[in-house]
Amino acid sequence: MKIAVLGAGAMGSAMGALLVKSGNDVTLIDVRREAVDAINIRGLQIEDKLGNTETLRIPATDNPTSIGPVDLILVFVKCYHTEAAVRAVLPLVGADTTILSLQNGWGNGPRIASIVGEEKLLLGVSYHSATVLGPGRVLHGGRGMTFMGEPSGRMSARLERVAAAFNRAGIEVTASVTIVKEIWSKLSLNVCTLPTSALLRIYAQKLIQHDGTARLMKALLREVVIVAHAQSIPLDYDERWDAISGLLKRLAPTIKGSMLQDVERSQQTEIDVINGAVVDAGRKFAIPTPYNETMFWMVKSLEETFVS
Repeated sequence: MKIAVLGAGAMGSAMGALLVKSGNDVTLIDVRREAVDAINIRGLQIEDKLGNTETLRIPATDNPTSIGPVDLILVFVKCYHTEAAVRAVLPLVGADTTILSLQNGWGNGPRIASIVGEEKLLLGVSYHSATVLGPGRVLHGGRGMTFMGEPSGRMSARLERVAAAFNRAGIEVTASVTIVKEIWSKLSLNVCTLPTSALLRIYAQKLIQHDGTARLMKALLREVVIVAHAQSIPLDYDERWDAISGLLKRLAPTIKGSMLQDVERSQQTEIDVINGAVVDAGRKFAIPTPYNETMFWMVKSLEETFVS
């Protein structure tokens, strides 16, 4: 399969490495020249949680027009770059091209569909975790299930084909007919962990080790579940808390959430499509979400302190 990975950051690099190792024709696309140059000169360096490093030769470019049409575009850019990034890769979109978003948060799918049409789009979430160590260097510290599905909720041949390619690459995939529920399940994890870790500047694993952060995450989760139920999305609070706390316990001790990585680099975060998505949905259904709203405004205030 010919694949373009849009965004050569932590997750894009980690997934791209696994896909190329299983024989796919993969190109990494990124606007950051230093990352592109590092990958092309030294190779993509992937470190596992035991400290072992593998170097892979994968082409990287900041000029996607040179690639030509592809079978799959895998979108891993930050939410606020989604529309511009997808427009930049339109020359890669052929008659049979599929675009798969595995981005954080809620709302990326409609942005992509507004440009290429829903018939080109697959949605998904992944429970892999990765951290950027430097240009072209990534720690792939956690592995978990990846879910993908059609926006309509139906099964399709292209969904099965993409899922099979990921499974052959060692990326365990479930093709789901309830992908919206899976996205909100992952959203509940991000809502609880990402802003909490970013504001306190602590590694993700430590969140579950302190009573204060555990209680805060539970309060954030309760609001997510209530808002989800208002939209007929069947999240279960106890199941979600067990899953979130269990995942945090299994993470490598040096894994940083994506929002903490953004904050440490003084970059804009994805708070708008994470806690902000819960706040927006709460307003639509007249459901108060004070914990999520507090986290939203605290992260927004923190962003204002960044020197551009």
